[in-house]
Amino acid sequence: MPRRNRIDPWSDLHAASGRGLLTGNRGCLVDDHGDVVRHHGSMLWIACVTEFRGWRHPLAAPHRWTPIFFLDDAVALAAGHRPCAFCRREAYRSYRDAVTVALGCSKPLLASALDRRLVAERHRRGRGLDRAADRLIWEAQIDELPSGTVVVDGDRRARLLIDDRLLAFTFDGWTDPIERPTRRTAQVLTPPTSVAALANGFRPLLHPSASPR
Repeated sequence: MPRRNRIDPWSDLHAASGRGLLTGNRGCLVDDHGDVVRHHGSMLWIACVTEFRGWRHPLAAPHRWTPIFFLDDAVALAAGHRPCAFCRREAYRSYRDAVTVALGCSKPLLASALDRRLVAERHRRGRGLDRAADRLIWEAQIDELPSGTVVVDGDRRARLLIDDRLLAFTFDGWTDPIERPTRRTAQVLTPPTSVAALANGFRPLLHPSASPR
């Protein structure tokens, strides 16, 4: 849905032609003619199931949220989304509780607190449809990153960390497995809050291509 940028792997992560396992909601992205005119229309960015109670939703209806599609949770988290608390209640609770543990809080975090953290971790201040240049990428030791984290390799390609492997993102799934390097600094796409969730018990829904062959 959002426009792709040739040199930025982040934009490719949420521009897949296939539907994927999840749909994303970041508000209404279209104008009255159904044309995409904004990068997001809300500070609430969630990842939902593609089927729920038989409900149907238009793809580009003015004044309603505009569905975008993610290959799986790894892509959705890397895009700055979190599990929906309505259609993915158990996944949301797992994510929330994992972040709560990571922060050492005595009570479960509110959804609004999670959203504020993700807002601060997604982009620098800016505006417009194409926000690739404003994307926040951070550094961490690759040995310390949990499975489910998405990083950027030396060729500016988004790759998924799974145990001892790195898998490259494609529109059809995760591919091109290589050995996970050690003792080096990684450029990380997944926001720190979501990495903390992955490191403290949240188990993401991953595309079957991420499973061992």
